[in-house]
Amino acid sequence: MRIKYFLDTDTALMEFSEHKVAETKEINENIYVDLDGSGNLVAMTIEHARQQASLPSLFYEQIDGQTPDKPFRRTTGSRR
Repeated sequence: MRIKYFLDTDTALMEFSEHKVAETKEINENIYVDLDGSGNLVAMTIEHARQQASLPSLFYEQIDGQTPDKPFRRTTGSRR
């Protein structure tokens, strides 16, 4: 996975694979996902990234040996 941030356009690009893009879907006016011919996620583009995501902060955590029983759920709460 690669994450690129283009400062001049305030655009974040997350590339998940190098598969050929077959379709781009608009999630909203600032977020787009690219899918391959099988419907798998290839990339995600976030325009106005500072407003849409927590940029410039980026954290990465790898969790080994733990498979969730349920799908991950996004929770909201206060940030410090």
